[in-house]
Order: sequence, then C-alpha cells, then structure tokens
Amino acid sequence: MANIISDETIEYVGILAKLELSSEEKEQAKKDMGNMLDYIDMLNQLDTEGVEPMSHVFPVHNVFREDVVTNGDGHEKTLANAPARKEDAFKVPKTVE
Repeated sequence: MANIISDETIEYVGILAKLELSSEEKEQAKKDMGNMLDYIDMLNQLDTEGVEPMSHVFPVHNVFREDVVTNGDGHEKTLANAPARKEDAFKVPKTVE
C-alpha cells in the first residue's frame, strides 16, 4: 500500500461529509481510501495510447422521438364547456385588485 492516508485527511473528509466516525471506522476508512488510491495508481500505469476518451460505454444517440402532434387542435371542443370565454380563452373572475 503506497498511498498512506493521514488522520487529518480522514478528519477533514469526515467534516466535509458531515459524518461522525468512530476510531474503528476511521481506521477502516483510511485502509479503504488507501486501497482506492492504489487502484487508481494501477490504472494510471495502463497504456491508453490511441484510446479515444468516452463518456459512455455504448454509443449514445438521440433516444427521444420526434415531437409530432397526433390529436390535432381541439381548443373549440375544450372551450365549448366553458361558462364564459373571451376570444380563444377561458374567462375567469378577477381575483387580484
């Protein structure tokens, strides 16, 4: 384990995460963080020459359908039930002076 995490770092991370850790939990967190950093170091040793950066494993295309109106304009049917209307809108009583 080449990456050694200090007690101060664990305290600081605990404060940032708003966690109260017991001494056993702090020791375990130090080991876990050290293991994560060791793994990152191992990944950094890989030869990535010629590998394109990517944000997704699979190619992502526009998955949304076209926005097409299928039921038409039914505003006349809707306004037929209005108790009062003004042009092409519902007319309602004034609520604010």
